[in-house]
Amino acid sequence: MSNAPRPLANVRILSLALNLPGPAALMRCRRMGATCLKLEPPSGDPMKHYNPRAYEELHEGVKVLTADLKTPEGQAVAHRELAKTDVLLTSFRPSAMKKLKLDWPELHSRYPSLCQVAIVGGPGAGAEIPGHDLTYLAEHGLVTGLDLPATLFADMGGSLMAAEAVLQSALLQAERYAGSGDVHPEGRYFEVALAGAAAYLALPRHWGLTQPQGAVGGAHAGYRVYPCLDGRVAVAALEPHFAAALCEAAGVESSDMKAMFSPTAHRAIAHFLSGKTRAELDRLAAEKDLPLHTLEPTDARHPPQGHP
Repeated sequence: MSNAPRPLANVRILSLALNLPGPAALMRCRRMGATCLKLEPPSGDPMKHYNPRAYEELHEGVKVLTADLKTPEGQAVAHRELAKTDVLLTSFRPSAMKKLKLDWPELHSRYPSLCQVAIVGGPGAGAEIPGHDLTYLAEHGLVTGLDLPATLFADMGGSLMAAEAVLQSALLQAERYAGSGDVHPEGRYFEVALAGAAAYLALPRHWGLTQPQGAVGGAHAGYRVYPCLDGRVAVAALEPHFAAALCEAAGVESSDMKAMFSPTAHRAIAHFLSGKTRAELDRLAAEKDLPLHTLEPTDARHPPQGHP
């Protein structure tokens, strides 16, 4: 990231956000050049306790101060920093912000040029409804069995949307300053709903692309995860030339798009791959220019959930 563009080089961000989405957004913004400060409660960020490694990476280059916002002393620290801040990043429910007298009307009245990016659970009134990454994914059809999703999609997708909102706020501020010469352009409020991030990530499933009958949902024989002799192989031979190369290697006579959806193609490719080792398939990928990636057996690193 050392040579990456730094579009937020002159932007000062104050974060009150805990756990994952807010700190992930702050990490993203810092890597784009922002000066980042975070206020944590005396108990610290929960992430620091249950995953110190994640906390350290998320907060690299971020100045962290302790402030109890429920006390006059903590409020004084917050307002001292807000007076020097371009963007405030939060992840509390709106009602919690109001109790702290840090809701948007109060902030906008006191700091007219301040922008706020508020990460919430659901949009609008849904911001007060309790939820988490798993419930937002479930709401939008992204939990398809009893296993937990492989990562925190809504949290990380929401963090990208929050970083995007920071960029948008910086762009708007720059445009207004350039147009008017006003050194204190009007601040804006941006709401980023994690449920909205889940809905965005779910669009391919909504369109049918990742449904079982979809081309990237398992119906196309060239786009699946198959067992092999000593593990698994993720095959992504979707385009016609990749499908043709896979079929040639597997001894499948036809590789047109319609044929790739047939049970015959599925059986033939599965049989071919099941007799190969991961090393053999890695060599095949290099020799035939095939998009595939070999994996360990499912029980090597990821035992079925719910079992000891």
